[in-house]
Amino acid sequence: MMQFGKRGPNMGKKLLMTGLALLLASMSVNSIAKEYEKHNALMNHGDGHLMDMGGGMVMGQNADTLPGGCDSIAVTKEITVHAGHKYAEKFPGRMFAFDTQEFNFEPCTKLTVHFINDDNVRHQWMMHGLPKYLYPKGMFHLEVSGPGEISGTLILPPGDQTYLVHCDIAQHMEKGMKAQLKVGKGSGDLPSIPGITANVIEDNYNEAMPPPVVLPEKTVAKPASDAAAQAQSEPFYSGTLVIGLAIGIILAPFLARKFKGMSLSEIIAYVLELVTSLVGKIIGVVSGLLRTIFPNNAKQLPK
Repeated sequence: MMQFGKRGPNMGKKLLMTGLALLLASMSVNSIAKEYEKHNALMNHGDGHLMDMGGGMVMGQNADTLPGGCDSIAVTKEITVHAGHKYAEKFPGRMFAFDTQEFNFEPCTKLTVHFINDDNVRHQWMMHGLPKYLYPKGMFHLEVSGPGEISGTLILPPGDQTYLVHCDIAQHMEKGMKAQLKVGKGSGDLPSIPGITANVIEDNYNEAMPPPVVLPEKTVAKPASDAAAQAQSEPFYSGTLVIGLAIGIILAPFLARKFKGMSLSEIIAYVLELVTSLVGKIIGVVSGLLRTIFPNNAKQLPK
């Protein structure tokens, strides 16, 4: 009893700790588990277009009408396709992917696709190139916003043909969410199917960045001096030139008679004397005007 009494509290602690550990583990599992919404109450908008307010959509639904060339349904098939980020981990450089990149069916197969989105974003399973007389815009389209599941049915055409399947959300196909569906023998492989064919534009993370493009410098003309700029801006027949020519024409006969018989030195001396006299007369006239206008300062002005 003494031993049991001593071990009793320890056993109680162990049981309490075990219970807490199980509780935490249960809470962790519940928090990780995703709640998938099953979109099975879709409103029919006509022409095989079904959708609900929860982000689920089916376009191109056709479960009854046979494509031209199909006398009957060859076989009925069902597939489940997952879409999500985790399926791209095996494709370096990709962000999103389907869990399957290639599908193959007999011509005239009635195919039901169960599309499951494992991400918290919008994904699509869109098939292109179908007969437009039967499938609007030639496509069959499944879409789910966030974790959820949606289903749709179509009847594949006859013949050997390879059809593109992808997610049409911006950049999802470029980031890896792309596949091909072959009817019969198919018509070859499509490019850039992850794990199937090579990318048209291969990612290269080792190549150095290209050198920056250096644009040629624009040649800027040096500004001319003020005098040169003024000479360029004024025409050669400026007002000063015209006045000078007029004065020269008027005085030419008088100067020709005055300078007749003089030497060059005498002509220069006469011109300097004439200019000095003319400047003195101009100063006198200006001084007289200033004395009249400013009589108080008349003493300071030259006579």
